[in-house]
Amino acid sequence: MSCENGVKPLKKKEVKKELVNNLNSEVKTMSSTMVKQEMPEFTMGAYDSNTGHFKTVSSKDYKDKWTVICFYPADFTFVCPTEIAAMNAHYDEFQKIGVEILAVSVDTKFSHKRFVETEPLLKGLKLTIGADTTEEVTRSFGVLNEEEGTAMRGRFLFTPDGVCVAQEVQADSVGRNVNEFFRQVQAWQLATKTGVVCPAGWRPGKKTLPVNTDVEKMTGRVGDYITIDEILS
Repeated sequence: MSCENGVKPLKKKEVKKELVNNLNSEVKTMSSTMVKQEMPEFTMGAYDSNTGHFKTVSSKDYKDKWTVICFYPADFTFVCPTEIAAMNAHYDEFQKIGVEILAVSVDTKFSHKRFVETEPLLKGLKLTIGADTTEEVTRSFGVLNEEEGTAMRGRFLFTPDGVCVAQEVQADSVGRNVNEFFRQVQAWQLATKTGVVCPAGWRPGKKTLPVNTDVEKMTGRVGDYITIDEILS
């Protein structure tokens, strides 16, 4: 069951050589990361917690928008509601900066509805939760745990152009930090809009690196522009 203590390694599946040799076309392997790839196309049922109704969601709904797709292992587990509640607590802040959020697990939309209605942490939830019952969406994002038939903790940030610029994937037992993720979203929005780059730990109001104008002078001399104390402050 997901969210149990300890992390077990996944078994590697062998690929039979004869299957590969029988292919007439070029064999293409999927990248282990979604970063710099376009959002996979998808359509699935969902539960809209804000309205209390079922609906259908698709990748087209998030065209031209900053979008977070956030996978979690399963309804009625332990770490998962804490993550969902934390994202929901920042929902209005994400909306103010133009970011849409879609949570996803392989549970049914009926399970999502019951989960939201019974878990105290999810009272007042505003998020939409996708029901990837075929497991195809989770697989296309590269976060399907094939052995358990659940999603890993995968969180992906897409630009309005539909390109993934950040991802975080974790095993079951440790939840993710929404405060750090919100900081990353703000940094990516600034970098995408202005062409500057953001040093480690950047937050609004802190110093950026103007490589779009001073790249030659900065090469090998980043320490002339920013100190370690400024980075860690």
